[in-house]
Amino acid sequence: MNQRDVRGHYEELAAEYDEHWVYGSDYIPWMSARIAEALQLAPSDRIADIGSGTGLFTKEVAKQLRPLQPILCVDPSEAMLRQLGAPPPPSLVPVVASAEEIAEARVQLPYQQLDAMWLKESVHHLSDPEHTLRGLADRLAPGGRLLVVMLPARIEYPLFKAALHRFEELQPNPAYIVDHMRAAGLETTLTHVTHELRIARDRYFGMVRARYMSLLSTFGDSEIEKGVEEMRAAHPEPELVFPDRFAFILGLRRGEAS
Repeated sequence: MNQRDVRGHYEELAAEYDEHWVYGSDYIPWMSARIAEALQLAPSDRIADIGSGTGLFTKEVAKQLRPLQPILCVDPSEAMLRQLGAPPPPSLVPVVASAEEIAEARVQLPYQQLDAMWLKESVHHLSDPEHTLRGLADRLAPGGRLLVVMLPARIEYPLFKAALHRFEELQPNPAYIVDHMRAAGLETTLTHVTHELRIARDRYFGMVRARYMSLLSTFGDSEIEKGVEEMRAAHPEPELVFPDRFAFILGLRRGEAS
């Protein structure tokens, strides 16, 4: 999808986004803890969540970390950022901007440099990931860390076959992101984490109909309904159980931290 399509998708989904992404009571705390652990976050860090959406994970990271300075929630969708609350919690500051605008310093941030930032499942939306990741790396302070959390090149979701095939066509290989981050001068490592998901079948079908993944917005209504029927036939069990595996790509800017 192009940038306009992506923004439109999330504008339409904003009000119900959290409902579709909270797989279970333990998912958000689990993922947020993995992000904080990978980045070795400290309360004194200047932090940004690039592509934060509604702040699902940012809120939980702030809850766990209790930062001394607000975490920046950066997203191009005002509708998504409005879900932070009015006003947002004091531990969060919304910034309406795309990753590209941050990378090219077209938007002024409250912090001159950042100690840590992450992009969770948004790197595939970048039109030029090499250029954008290089720009984001340039905004790191010495000792700063950049984390990209993304799905692998192949997933084991109980989606219909056409959706799984399209995912494989569109999803960048994590190895390419590693190369881009190393080219940006970051000392980069790749690890994987896995979380078992358990979701009631009918609830998951509803998530698919709501196009909870941006990938699904590339299908029309009739294609989605046909896909759901295919899923229904393939999965008669009342609860779907499947692994959610993520690549964690961590880049470190060498140098003494300020």
